[in-house]
Amino acid sequence: MTTLALNNVTKRYGKDTILDAVSLSIEDGETLAIFGPSGAGKTVLLRLIAGMTEPEAGEILMNGEDLIEVAPEHRSVGMAFQNFALFPHMSAFENIAAPLEAKPAKGDGIAVGVRKIAELLKIDHVLNHAPRALSNGQKQRTALARALVGAPKILLLDDPLRNVDAKLRFEMRLELPRLLEGFGSTVLYVTQDYREAMALGDRIAVLMDGRFAQVGTPEEIYLAPATIAVAELFGDPVINLFDAEVMAEDGHVTARVGRARLALPAGFKAAAGRPVVLGIRPESVVRSRAGSAGAINATVAALLPLNDRMVRLLITEDGQEFYTSRDFGEGSDAGEGATLTIGAAPEDIMLFDKESGHRIAPDAAAGRPIE
Repeated sequence: MTTLALNNVTKRYGKDTILDAVSLSIEDGETLAIFGPSGAGKTVLLRLIAGMTEPEAGEILMNGEDLIEVAPEHRSVGMAFQNFALFPHMSAFENIAAPLEAKPAKGDGIAVGVRKIAELLKIDHVLNHAPRALSNGQKQRTALARALVGAPKILLLDDPLRNVDAKLRFEMRLELPRLLEGFGSTVLYVTQDYREAMALGDRIAVLMDGRFAQVGTPEEIYLAPATIAVAELFGDPVINLFDAEVMAEDGHVTARVGRARLALPAGFKAAAGRPVVLGIRPESVVRSRAGSAGAINATVAALLPLNDRMVRLLITEDGQEFYTSRDFGEGSDAGEGATLTIGAAPEDIMLFDKESGHRIAPDAAAGRPIE
């Protein structure tokens, strides 16, 4: 069942259009990650849903009810901000209790509610502390507790892990899904970190230039990005992109990249003669046998350890640059200056229209469908 729906919502500040007729449906109990670059309109979107600002056009519906005329305190929406936004003159207890003060529950009811959520978030031992006496992790958990204590139907999290250290950020990526599932709230989680979006979101909505460029599961967006721009936002190192020419000859479909010809799924036959950009994820670049079909000769120009992987920058014979990403130990003989023969499986290759930037999906009748 759809809990929240945005229909053609537009928001402007002066002459600048921040959100341009965006539409989105969020299912009951779903965690939707709103991901995009800085300035894309992510926080503005949350503020509209919370009632902190109003749209110029469009509808915001909760269970079919239009929220535009509903006061913020009556929307059953909780929100946590990236800068914590705690009241400095109040204790952690008072900060968490603030949303309950406007509700019928009083006295012991408020105290029980605050202590219950504080124990769950492991901050019950600092409830008497002022915000200045809390660590960033404790501030973040206090802000989250304040957003959750009223059991809102909709929970809006505006990049809540941005101002905490890397260790806590990693821990909370693991803890948050379990915590949020226990509350049953529908969650919109804003982040500029693609890893966070993929780890926390049941689906990801990619917001760019005031519009949703793609909405899908993490797997769909990573393996089948709607555009070149979306493809470049996900992955480290970034996707390899090359101008290419698609050819269909003797029942075979190939792509010419410089001097190399890479095999493509048969479903790309319709792209023959069309200006395209070919994309290969670094982890999809594999070692190949010299002289085999689609093999590309390259030299290792540089190596960069990245977390648990080794990234290599390869330069092909005709000057094309390839990034590869492999677990440590895989191809460990390929140090700087080494010569490699590389390739990619046809099903791991993406094609994009060069003019529009949109991904070209192969014909499902002729090859393995991607979308």
